[in-house]
Parts: sequence; C-alpha cells; structure tokens
Amino acid sequence: MRAVKQGENGMEHIEGRTAFVTGAAGGIGLGIAEALIAAGAKVVLADLDRREVERQAERLGSSAAPFVFDVTDRAAWREAQVFAERWGGPVDILVNNAGVGPDMQPLADMAPENFDCLLRIKLNGSFNGVHTFAPSMRERGIGHVVNTASMAGLTITARLGAYTTAMFGLVGMSEVLRAELAPYGVGVSVLCPGRVASRLADTTRVITGVALPTAETPSRVPMPASSSLRVLEPGVVGRMVVEAVRADELYILTHGEYAELVEARGGRLIEAFSRVPRHG
Repeated sequence: MRAVKQGENGMEHIEGRTAFVTGAAGGIGLGIAEALIAAGAKVVLADLDRREVERQAERLGSSAAPFVFDVTDRAAWREAQVFAERWGGPVDILVNNAGVGPDMQPLADMAPENFDCLLRIKLNGSFNGVHTFAPSMRERGIGHVVNTASMAGLTITARLGAYTTAMFGLVGMSEVLRAELAPYGVGVSVLCPGRVASRLADTTRVITGVALPTAETPSRVPMPASSSLRVLEPGVVGRMVVEAVRADELYILTHGEYAELVEARGGRLIEAFSRVPRHG
C-alpha cells in the first residue's frame, strides 16, 4: 500500500473520476450525483427504487448509470463493485447516502423491528459500502468517502430513537475511518444536513411502512430555538459536498444556525469533566 503524507488529498480534480452514490433516485443523493456530474465525474446512481433511478440516470445521460440494489445486502455490494468498475473503472468517490427516517415514537415504545431496520439500512449499509470500496482506494492511494448523517448525529432530540443512534454512530464511524485512511491519501467526510427538501418521507413509507408526520420530519428536528430555517434544495447541498471533497473537509454542515445546539452539548460534556479529578 502506498502511504502518503498526512492530509495529502488527490480529490482536488474530480473530472474523469468514477463515483458511486446510494439513495440516488432523488433528494440529497440525486443532488450529490448531479453536482458530481457537473464537476466532470461519472456516477453510478444506486437505489432500491428501480423505476425512479433508471429514469434519473436516463435524464442525466452518458455520465450516469443506474444500479438497483439493497444496501443491506452484502452480496449485492460485491455485484455493485463489479458493475461500477466495468462501467467506469475504479471507484474514487463513494457516497453512502441511502437511509430511512424514524417512526417518531419514544425509544422505549419503538417497535424493535423499526429500530433494527433503521440501523441496518443507515449504519450497516454505510459500513457495507466502506467495506466494499475503501480497500481499493487505500491500495491505490486515492479516493474519498462521504457518509450522509444528519444534525441528529451532533445534537439530541427526543423521539428520534434509532435515527439518533444511527447518526451518532455514523459520525463516529466517519471520524475513525478518516484517521485510518488519511495516511494513504484517502479522504473521509460526514454530511450533517439540517432542513433539506428530500424524498425521505416517501422512502421511509415504502421501505418500512412507517408514515412520518408531515410537520415533524427528521430534516426539521432538532430545531434551533430561534429559527425559521431555510429548506435547502438538494442541488445546493450537492455542491457543498463536491467542494468539501475537493478540500478534504471532515464535516459538511448546511445550516450555521445549529452551532449553538452543538456548542451547548459540548459544553455539558466539558462541564462534566470539570467535576472529575485527573489521575496521575
């Protein structure tokens, strides 16, 4: 394996590279795919929704190819790698974006199958992508992984249950992965969006049978106390992701209004440390 200097990043130039984006039939995933194509990449649009992902790939033209699979199916990930490499060559950019929303029940009352389903799709599904494509990136000494989490991975709100659990886990996974891959020239980013127009409610209903309350979707909670947060279009977020990949940024944040909530949580942690003696 080719070790490189810490922080060296080969993703400044995206043109001509091949990307693999899950949850790409609409919403944030499609916005990222469109931004990557606009930057000159070839993109495999991967999604469980055959009709929509094929329609979007046809619309985007020769720089896009559809692939239909379930991110929880590890055998299907191996097929995805073969497909992507035959179509566009080695995958240099992996975007683990697929996910579903919570059922908005208190954690103690949440159906175990809903808890398991969300973690299996969001957390295990992202690991499956890393396990499939990261070793090749490391071996070649180039690449970038983007994991789509949420502000629910940096702040706490009741009734998000497994959603918060998965998002905190995904943030931690991304931080560890970055530390492990940076010496080999491979970057890692974690996207933590606030309010973004998406297909999450529809996707959740189709995959899990859970109908999210229309006034309280995950993209709207947690909410800063003083906010009337702007709902960003997926294309705006997609361009943020492309720039973060180029700059090798760890955290991709969409709404600065959440800073106080994150700071408050961090402050509570530091305050707790202030009450603990140092040993040795």
